Amino acid sequence: MYTIRKATLNDVGTIIDLAEKVWWPSYSPILEKEQISFMLGEIYSVEKITSQIGNNIQSYLLLIEEDKPVAFAGYSPRDENPEIYKLHKLYCLPETQGKGYGKILINEVINKTIEAGKHTLDLNVNRYNKAKNFYEKMGFEVAYEEDIAIGPYWMNDFVMRKEL
Repeated sequence: MYTIRKATLNDVGTIIDLAEKVWWPSYSPILEKEQISFMLGEIYSVEKITSQIGNNIQSYLLLIEEDKPVAFAGYSPRDENPEIYKLHKLYCLPETQGKGYGKILINEVINKTIEAGKHTLDLNVNRYNKAKNFYEKMGFEVAYEEDIAIGPYWMNDFVMRKEL
């Protein structure tokens, strides 16, 4: 059994811990370990997540299985176009993958997007990440490619879009 709840400032450490446990097995096949370490430090610093939650920059949802947080999603309106929402983060612990939690969280973000009166949801996925297949099954299509600099590294992504 699971529950979903909105993350608060008290959950910052939990989100960072989950990211650490998911990123290494997810990205080691496609990124160098130095890049993974750098990006975790950039994207999942206490300051960054605290600011995102505290200043309503991103909303986070936690999926709890038997009192244990096992997955999370982060989303917000796009900075450059608030008519489009963006799923920034979607991660499930490796031992829970295949239980449908990713689908459940995406559907929850879709519901939140529709509740906000918006009808488009975007996400970025690394061009070599097998999660692309999962997003396609969820109805997302590649809209365009995007290369984003993070420090000395590049994120080579597909931007995928779903009309709601």
